[in-house]
Amino acid sequence: MQGFRSFVWTAVSYQLKDELKLSPSASQLVFSVAFFPWSIKPVYGILSDCIPIRGQKRVPYLVISTILSLLPWLILGLKESLRSSSGPLMFLLTAQNLGSAMADVVVDAMIAEAVRSERAAFAGDLQSVSWSAMALGGICGSLLGGYALTNLQIDRIFLLFSVLPAMQLLSCGLVEESTLGNKALPDLANSISSHLGDQNGLVPEKDVSKEVPSRNNSMRRKKSQKNNKARTVITIKSEAVEKKRPLVMQWFYSLKAAFYSLCKAFKQPVILRPMTWFFLAHITIPNLSTVMFYYQTEFLNLDPSFLGTARVVGWLGLMFGTFIYNRYLKHMKLRRILTWAQLGLATLSILDIVLVSRYHIEFGISDKLMVLCGSALADAINQLKFMPFLILSGQLCPPGIEGTLFALFMSINNLGSTIGSFVGAGLASLLNVSSGSFDNLLLGIVIQVVCTFIPIVFLFLIPKEATGLAS
Repeated sequence: MQGFRSFVWTAVSYQLKDELKLSPSASQLVFSVAFFPWSIKPVYGILSDCIPIRGQKRVPYLVISTILSLLPWLILGLKESLRSSSGPLMFLLTAQNLGSAMADVVVDAMIAEAVRSERAAFAGDLQSVSWSAMALGGICGSLLGGYALTNLQIDRIFLLFSVLPAMQLLSCGLVEESTLGNKALPDLANSISSHLGDQNGLVPEKDVSKEVPSRNNSMRRKKSQKNNKARTVITIKSEAVEKKRPLVMQWFYSLKAAFYSLCKAFKQPVILRPMTWFFLAHITIPNLSTVMFYYQTEFLNLDPSFLGTARVVGWLGLMFGTFIYNRYLKHMKLRRILTWAQLGLATLSILDIVLVSRYHIEFGISDKLMVLCGSALADAINQLKFMPFLILSGQLCPPGIEGTLFALFMSINNLGSTIGSFVGAGLASLLNVSSGSFDNLLLGIVIQVVCTFIPIVFLFLIPKEATGLAS
């Protein structure tokens, strides 16, 4: 589902450009707003963790999210007036992304639970299957999306894509989940908050057993046993109090404990500093992808089937970047990896300068070859940049709230991308780059190249000794 979304979102791009006649900056603004639900993924994780529906935490939310993913495409396919107006279209696209983002969080949680139940032996295989399925969906969606745009009306494409969430909705009936009951609510809140009760809980403490006398160790163990007994009594009493509270109050206290634990974990410098870098790496670079889409379709006259092929090459580049990282770069320092990634992105932006300035024509290089090379290499380098983000996020997540905190990390990444798109839309509007008027696009790309070097200045936020290998 996540990978195959490229099938329908290519059609959305053409709907905004050809039917609604939006400018590149206005079109990019619509995309930025529509994809905002991906920036609040922890909210969905906390809701599904803390508020079971009929005693279940996963399947009901998967059903709700799938319905949200399904209905907008049906409505857009059947109601021409709604897909031909920017306001209703943006609202329905936002609702669709809300459902997709929620489903993504729920499925991630289900995968994490499956990994935990199967122990470490099956964990790598399951994650590999998940990523491979998304890549396969992306390749198929890009290929078929370009073909569909050439041969079908956009309303038919929306209706055709709705078959996938409909199949997902039917598959929800095949998912088995045990009923937890209301008593799971206070237990969850206690388990989340207990992992963060100590300020030093996020950083492994130094083993000092050899540096102190054994008598002190004995006294410390006795004191610890007394504290454990006291905590047990307090926990039993708190559970008794929780059982007497109304269900709504139990939900409130569970949500309050989850939000508090999440904020307390995120405030730790070892987490806050690296995530700040990844956020800055997005917002300091204007995203001009939608403007380049307009340039490729209107000025270069590239057809939808070719652009679909270019996205396939991009997916292959993403898979190639993952292979290169796992094979050669995972033992390298993260600062060095990220430095080379930023330099690589700056170099590829220079290829866009060559494309827009038309210098490649003098050497007999076609526009299609330039676009294909730029797409594949950009996605490969972005994957090299994204893999350290995944690894570092896994290293920084404290036990007990891995899923929710990882969703927060991904949301920060998505929010940075959204703000970068807003910045790109603002830059395009400031330079008066519009449909059919690309005179200042070259200046915009030059500004983008210069901004690509800014995140290198903030690399001091990344732990100095951190490598690309999970500890």
